[in-house]
Amino acid sequence: MSGLLADRRHAPCRLGRVLVLGLGKSGLAVARYLAERASARSCAVYVAAGAAGEDALGSLAEVGIPSDHVAGGDEGPCILAQRHGIDRFDLCIASPGIPPHAPLFRQAAQVSAELIGEVEFAWRESRSDSAWVAVTGTNGKTTTTACCAHVLSSCGLAARAVGNIGEVCLDAVAADDARVFVAEVSSYQLASTRLFTPQVVAMLGITPDHLAWHGGFQAYCEAKMSVLDRLCAVPGAVAVLDATNDVVRRRIRALAAQGDDQRGFSYVPVGTAEGIRDDMRARCGAENAAFVAADDALTVALGGVVHAYGTADGLQVKGTHNTLNALVCAAVAAALGCPDDAVADALRAFAPLEHRIEPCGLVGGVEVYNDSKATNVDAALKALAAFPGRRPVVMLGGFDKNTPLDDLVQGAHAHARAVVAFGAAGERFARAFERQAAQAPADFRVLRARDLAEALDAALRAAVPGDVVLLSPACSSFDEFASFEHRGRAFKQLVEARRAGEGRG
Repeated sequence: MSGLLADRRHAPCRLGRVLVLGLGKSGLAVARYLAERASARSCAVYVAAGAAGEDALGSLAEVGIPSDHVAGGDEGPCILAQRHGIDRFDLCIASPGIPPHAPLFRQAAQVSAELIGEVEFAWRESRSDSAWVAVTGTNGKTTTTACCAHVLSSCGLAARAVGNIGEVCLDAVAADDARVFVAEVSSYQLASTRLFTPQVVAMLGITPDHLAWHGGFQAYCEAKMSVLDRLCAVPGAVAVLDATNDVVRRRIRALAAQGDDQRGFSYVPVGTAEGIRDDMRARCGAENAAFVAADDALTVALGGVVHAYGTADGLQVKGTHNTLNALVCAAVAAALGCPDDAVADALRAFAPLEHRIEPCGLVGGVEVYNDSKATNVDAALKALAAFPGRRPVVMLGGFDKNTPLDDLVQGAHAHARAVVAFGAAGERFARAFERQAAQAPADFRVLRARDLAEALDAALRAAVPGDVVLLSPACSSFDEFASFEHRGRAFKQLVEARRAGEGRG
């Protein structure tokens, strides 16, 4: 196609007037990338930082963007257009944290011929011979992305984990040292994609989250599912889909109703409504499936070939949800043609990530785990079920998202011996448990604590040697900490201090 670089997916030879919207991590990466290519690709870069990005304005001069090409505040797009006599910017690349209903976003859309996000732009700029794996869903994305990148790299592919996991997609594309990009993509990022079409999509379970940003659960689901709508454009594309989740399973049923020619890509259901130890081929005649077999083997059937990748019991990561994540990674590896033995070895070697049911050692014979990333009820429920045969003391609380708690109470009754409700959400959580006290096991306890430190001490007092203490708060961290990472690291420091104090005793 004329006007496009021959070795890139959809990159114009002439970029034209490009508006960068927002100056978070991805916005700065886009501004830097464009500035470095401005003269070679006839690019003029403008930046509307918004009020939240004004602190980063000084860094733009370092990459050669003139000060008159930059404006702060919600009026920034119109100010820049008027200042430079621009009727419409050729392209606007928006940071993912800016919702479509925000005044800054709406203004940018009015003065831009096309508005996309950084993930979309990075995909367009990537080499045409590269492969992309998109990992999305509500929970488990980071673990699955890291595990996929680990497995693919262990199999000899030049793979990098990018996106929400940490490295900006565009920075990885600019580095030009990877041929497989395993991208953790959020609903925010997918909402601003237009052409983005990976070779493989890994769709984890979808449960309510980020509803204010999207304006409702239906819009949130549509943003997640949009990446499937374009897969028919990629020869040999594969979607790996969490069939244990109701929302994703509905999409599987719709795909099954289509003929192969109409659908245009293959799909692999992981588990069934009965769980990950059920085979969708036997359940309803699916062509492909991923599941844990009767002999505990991690099994992927794809294209008429059955692959076995070691056992679920051999994984280092704990919990049924992490076994599902491993099955997803195995199916991704099968779709990309990786050898079975190498995949099995890589899955066994993959260790838990920080803040995701991360072992923190022993205090007084009690095993302590940091699951600070569990910022919603669904994630906490998965963590509660990750210790079969044991009943953890679980720490719940933080900044309250005001989500319904009935499922969490029932899950704690089924799996935990006690809960410690703490932080800004602590009192609401404690009252939710007290309302259902009649349904609790006879020895179940509800404890209260003001903050994280008090909660850890209360949990350790409630535990006995051989027990598990689990921080899986089902809340964000902003009452006490800047992020879930900040909370998790503070928790580990508290655990270490309690262990050191025990040694002095």
